[in-house]
Amino acid sequence: MARPRKPDGELDLELEDLPAPARWREWMGRVEAVIFASAEPVLRESLARVVGKACNLDLIIDDIRDELRGRPYELVSVAGGWSFRTKLGFGDAIRAASGGPQKAELSQSYALVLMGIAYFQPITRAELSRFLGREVSGDAIASLRGDGFIAAGPRSPTPGAPYAYVTTPGFLAEFGFESLRDLPEIEKLEDAGLLGRTSGNLLGGAALASELRGVLGLKSDEDQPEEDAA
Repeated sequence: MARPRKPDGELDLELEDLPAPARWREWMGRVEAVIFASAEPVLRESLARVVGKACNLDLIIDDIRDELRGRPYELVSVAGGWSFRTKLGFGDAIRAASGGPQKAELSQSYALVLMGIAYFQPITRAELSRFLGREVSGDAIASLRGDGFIAAGPRSPTPGAPYAYVTTPGFLAEFGFESLRDLPEIEKLEDAGLLGRTSGNLLGGAALASELRGVLGLKSDEDQPEEDAA
């Protein structure tokens, strides 16, 4: 049985009195418990505080994932850390059990603003409007900020020094991205004619939204009225 603390009250990280298999099992339990208890992705440096120097966290994570095979939830890497996520296919059951309203999905117009920021950040609202070929409303920016998907970044060196916008760790966590490198490769979108940054416009907005639907779980603008420009 593991000794959770040393005589001086500190957490025993090395667990040298335990046989190797029991030591590994104790480290696995600690890592899983810390991730389970956190509402946010847990970073590597946080997990390193509860295991010994000889512990390989990547192998610990692999072993936990192996034990979760066949379970309705899994351990995923998001936003530079790890979180537990319910597997696809169980969302309807969870919503039915909670009896609460479903979380509102992004419309195509808001999703295009969000993806424009994700690909071209830091970017101002005026620059976004040029890329999209339409005015980006202040309401769209405020809504995405309210959802925790974007934040104000550096000020642009253009007249008036407007804020440029960037995505947040909340954006990565919400959509299951470990980093922005997990976004669909922009070169593929350009080759398909969906993006046209050199022309100063974002081409084929509806096609781009369709391309990203599987990633974002978008609601069609045919189902949700398009937001008015400010």
